[in-house]
Amino acid sequence: ADFQQHVIQYFAEEYKAGRTPNPCVMCNEKLKFGTLLERARQLGAHWIATGHYARVVHGQPQDRVLLKKGLDPRKDQSYFLFSLRQEYLRHLLFPLGELTKSDSREVARDCSLRTADKEESMEICFVPDNDYRGFLTQSKLVGVDPGDIVDLQGKVLGRHDGVAFYTIGQRRGLGLSSPEPLYVLELDAKLNRVVVGPVDALDKPSFIIDRCNWIPFEHLKEPIEVTAKIRYNHPGTLAVVTPLEGQRARVDLSVPQRAITPGQACVLYQDDLVVGGGWILKTCDPAPAEPVNVAQNASL
Repeated sequence: ADFQQHVIQYFAEEYKAGRTPNPCVMCNEKLKFGTLLERARQLGAHWIATGHYARVVHGQPQDRVLLKKGLDPRKDQSYFLFSLRQEYLRHLLFPLGELTKSDSREVARDCSLRTADKEESMEICFVPDNDYRGFLTQSKLVGVDPGDIVDLQGKVLGRHDGVAFYTIGQRRGLGLSSPEPLYVLELDAKLNRVVVGPVDALDKPSFIIDRCNWIPFEHLKEPIEVTAKIRYNHPGTLAVVTPLEGQRARVDLSVPQRAITPGQACVLYQDDLVVGGGWILKTCDPAPAEPVNVAQNASL
């Protein structure tokens, strides 16, 4: 029931709203650590150890716990853990964070574990063959809701089956005939429109994140320099993050990035330290040209 509510229902609702969800982050926050920690408390356990490739650093000033990248850059999973609050981090141990994946496999072989040579999967665990469209329709979580495909000027170019079945940056499956390749630029759930255009229109310099979670400190008080990852396999780009009202912040990138996707997680780093992050709400215009006093490092 918890998985259905916190992960699968969220997955469907985000797509229906024209956003691209990240169920792994939500599963970590709500179930793997939220529900698991509650169960651990019931059993009288203080620590939870999992196999995530990330590191936690205990014993910091003000009783803060830091989150860092795992030592294996190819397997680092800190991106999926950015939303964990201090009340969770204080009870976590990540013993694999100091190992590479090959080291872990060697230990597993030494212990004669059946999973030592298990194939890895990058697919969403509950979506067969990574076919999210088929999953949404077959499970009846999302129905067909036809609407217009339009260009940047609002000219109707074709029809779609529902904004839930598209994602920012998508090119294939649009069913359009055009002298130049067209890509999904925007999903307007209110007007039930899919906006398409040339690939260069996907490049954006700035965006807003909401539901932010900060790890070394309680609140972001001033602009700081970070490396921003806009999706898990994104290499990251230098940026300045500026606090806004509520749980929001603005991210201004040093180089415009392609296909910044509402609904995805943006995770902010300084070297291997996870400063925090939030959920991409929308892209926005570049920051004003006037200079801003930017702090170099996150501090407690």
